[in-house]
Amino acid sequence: MVWFKAFIAGFLATLVFHQGLFMLFYLGGAVPMAPFNLTPVPPLGVPSVLSLAFFGGLWGMLLWLIVGRTTGAIHWFGHIVLGAIGPTAVAMLLVFPLKGLDVSAQTWIGGLILNGFWGLGVAVFMGLLGARAPRQEL
Repeated sequence: MVWFKAFIAGFLATLVFHQGLFMLFYLGGAVPMAPFNLTPVPPLGVPSVLSLAFFGGLWGMLLWLIVGRTTGAIHWFGHIVLGAIGPTAVAMLLVFPLKGLDVSAQTWIGGLILNGFWGLGVAVFMGLLGARAPRQEL
């Protein structure tokens, strides 16, 4: 059940935290593309934002695997740092080149900020969904 919660947390964090911050960047003129992109993506033709949220759910499961058992500041810091680094590195080193998109210092920095905020969102939603790290017996 915790894995389902981690997927849902990652999915929701994408829609609320990642795309919410992306909206602020867009409104501030920092990014040229609007958030919540509904353009269909192959091969299934689902809206781009839902595809992104699906992969956010998978990343949420990976985050829980790595830092889900931590507590306190390490729990929050781990979600933010790993949330920033993992998805951004994969996007910049694999996804962007495959799609023919430019990779620059600006895209790296923007990705780290957006995905770090997404990682925070995963931790928040995991807490709201009642997923807790197991307590250790003394």
